[in-house]
Amino acid sequence: MINLFDNALKRLKMAARIIDLDEDLLNVLSSPQRIIELNLPLKKDSGKLQMIKGYRVQYNNFLGPYKGGLRFHEDVDMAEVKSLALWMMVKNALVDVPFGGGKGGLEIDPKTLSEVELEKLTRQFAKALAPNVGPKIDVPAPDVNTNAKIMDWFEAEYSEVTGDETGAVVTGKSLSNGGSLGREEATGMGGFFVLEKLVEKLGLKKPLTVAIQGFGNVGSNMAGILHDNSYEHSSNPSGYKVVAVSDVKGGIYDYSKTGFNIDLVRECRLEKGVLAGCYCIGSVCDLAKKYNNGAVTNEELLELPVDILIPAAIENVITAKNASKIKAKIIFEMANGPTTLEADEILNEKGIMVVPDVLCNSGGVTVSYFEWYQNMNKEVWSLEKVNQKLKEKMEKAFDSLWEISTERKVNLRIAAYILALQRIAEKSPF
Repeated sequence: MINLFDNALKRLKMAARIIDLDEDLLNVLSSPQRIIELNLPLKKDSGKLQMIKGYRVQYNNFLGPYKGGLRFHEDVDMAEVKSLALWMMVKNALVDVPFGGGKGGLEIDPKTLSEVELEKLTRQFAKALAPNVGPKIDVPAPDVNTNAKIMDWFEAEYSEVTGDETGAVVTGKSLSNGGSLGREEATGMGGFFVLEKLVEKLGLKKPLTVAIQGFGNVGSNMAGILHDNSYEHSSNPSGYKVVAVSDVKGGIYDYSKTGFNIDLVRECRLEKGVLAGCYCIGSVCDLAKKYNNGAVTNEELLELPVDILIPAAIENVITAKNASKIKAKIIFEMANGPTTLEADEILNEKGIMVVPDVLCNSGGVTVSYFEWYQNMNKEVWSLEKVNQKLKEKMEKAFDSLWEISTERKVNLRIAAYILALQRIAEKSPF
């Protein structure tokens, strides 16, 4: 079984060796500063008691308060949360926001809970974490299976327990509760700004075909943004054709390379519950089987002949087993940790460019920082201001990575870790 944390640590150490990072600092950064484990008793609607494990890993705070999401998922475990917290440390340093790295979650499938049970559990979690979180200590956010409503519950309970009414203990809240405009689509929008810079830097000829694995918040938003910037749907076209998308049950592939109408695909998926039958091109949706068996599995999607492959679902989907079969010219990681260490080596040898997750999906935490800043300073920014500042942050991070990659002759992932370590070292007490 692939250990996410071991892989993340190996990449950190590879970058550290290249820049001769102080050994004491590397030792400090090789493990979290604090690990919180909780056992929360939840009284179900039926009256039955269920014990639920909770975690919060506070990895490092040299740059500022710990920052990272809370995920509610039955597969949440310590190795995963530690890895995600380390990546958040790297990500926040990379985009130059004043936060350290953290992550947390509950080992539960929220779909098995009623809304009453879910609120009760969230408030218990917030109460248990209250002594160790706060606007200047640790600032959680939404992640897998969590959303603005859950963040609102968390903030309300924290406020009740502590008397802090800034709202800045969490980000990703509802707009009516101090949330920021642009937060929901921020991860996809930030990724788009980086992709545009990459295409420009490489001088790629448009239109470019794209396959996206994952159709949750990140994948569907990314697909929608690319669709909105296709030749057919923009006065200032960017020339992207989304020719394949998938969710957990499979997906669709447009062999004709015309590109899907993502607006219709979203409507169809909402109606059917799955993507598999939503073959929507132009103004028409047809059954995928009419078009050369246009249904595709998640595994097959990764190996399609496209210009850009965007894994936007789960960890470790590109491995030593399938890396040699990948035909895309660019892998643009919108998921956390989709490519294993061994796969990275194979892709490097094949000359396939991998744009790392810590850059591609950092738009979410960047706008989370904007939300925290607005709360702390009692400001409300327009969507235009949020997106303009997001664009500036993402483009500056990309340019810095590209420069390090070129100068050091390393790939973009190692360049990202180098930049993060340099910034952390500047604020290190060691």
